[in-house]
Amino acid sequence: MSEAARVVRGRILTFNDEPRIAGASALTLIERGAALVEDGRIKAVGEASAVLRKAPAGAKVDDHGDKLILPGLIDTHIHYPQTRVIASYGAQLLEWLQKYTFVEEQKLRDPAHAAIVARFFLDELFRQGTTTAMVYCTVHPESVDAFFAESEKRGARMIAGKVMMDRNAPEGLRDTPQRGYDETKALIQRWRGKSRLDYAITPRFAPTSTDAQLEASGALARENPEAYVQTHLCENHAEIALVKELFPWTRTYTEVYQRYGLLGPRTVLGHCIHLEDSEVAMLAESGAVAAFCPTSNLFLGSGLFDMRRLQDRAPPVRVALATDVGGGTSYSMLETANEAYKVLQMNGQTWPAAQAFYQMTLGNARALGLDDRIGAVSEGFEADLVVLDSRATPSMAHRMEAATDDLAEELFILMTMGDDRAVAETYIAGRPVKSGGSRVS
Repeated sequence: MSEAARVVRGRILTFNDEPRIAGASALTLIERGAALVEDGRIKAVGEASAVLRKAPAGAKVDDHGDKLILPGLIDTHIHYPQTRVIASYGAQLLEWLQKYTFVEEQKLRDPAHAAIVARFFLDELFRQGTTTAMVYCTVHPESVDAFFAESEKRGARMIAGKVMMDRNAPEGLRDTPQRGYDETKALIQRWRGKSRLDYAITPRFAPTSTDAQLEASGALARENPEAYVQTHLCENHAEIALVKELFPWTRTYTEVYQRYGLLGPRTVLGHCIHLEDSEVAMLAESGAVAAFCPTSNLFLGSGLFDMRRLQDRAPPVRVALATDVGGGTSYSMLETANEAYKVLQMNGQTWPAAQAFYQMTLGNARALGLDDRIGAVSEGFEADLVVLDSRATPSMAHRMEAATDDLAEELFILMTMGDDRAVAETYIAGRPVKSGGSRVS
């Protein structure tokens, strides 16, 4: 028997399609379910009685009772260097970057400090049930090495990249087009494809990169077509005006990225709030992903994301969900979904709970092109799982007393009232990492 063999029992919930399109057939719920995990992968999933018969002798059994077992949650846009500027008062985007973020990010040139922050960051993600994230580091290669080294140590599937900035930032956070290219190339060679790690070419956003640096970023994308690209787009009106001032040849913000070959199906663009019609078309045609970051959009006063405008067109714009810590105010994807629901309500749109949980799992996996290995509780998939307790707090338990046996109602309670307390356990590659273990029978 493999030492890692474990049976995780509970109510298994997984998605095989998008509820908005496929309806009730999009999800599967096994009320008395279990997953057999071994060597970091799901070997079998189904009714608990059948799975237990397949388990090797002596396999550990984690019995989570009537709690829900889902694929691990996925965050598509988050800044690990910003853990100590979350909840910084009173500024909108451009001032917030200068006053808080850039001050803090300069500290991560110290490898020891970067390692401390990386450890905290991953601890916090796992505590919240997030098992994969697309992460911004700082301009310093040391920050990338620290993050990837800690992620590799924990066996986590993570995507990250060195921020590239050569203007409109403090000297301690600026590189040059050549240095940004060289350091990124070296980091790709060092980390991409190692363990469960992948790389995102990361020009921070157009205002902090010259034409020459964006050209270098595009060259990196062409030379490494399997790598990701991540940046920001159309978050704030002042930001958009600055882009048009810095790039006088452009008609729109999105056109800057298009010109330098930075739009494609492996590109994830944070925010995408204030888009012109031509920009929506560019995103749809390129296959780029718009990352909806509701808590930061509200906290920084940036605006309200328009999901319907992006999705109710042909072809649709691909959409993901993200926390955007530290402009975002919570590491929790549950709390992020809660705020997303409210943002869409303000835009006269609604968001059923099944659609929200699809987005946090299989939907975000699809956005990252990882839906062949994460995002579902399915045989052969990597064993990243989260166990959710819809009665985790007194108020949730009180609310559940009035709930019917309807799964949609339970999921809505989890996404509107849930936080880290609703995460009973998180599994990374089949290993419990939140409590260090669960009830074993």
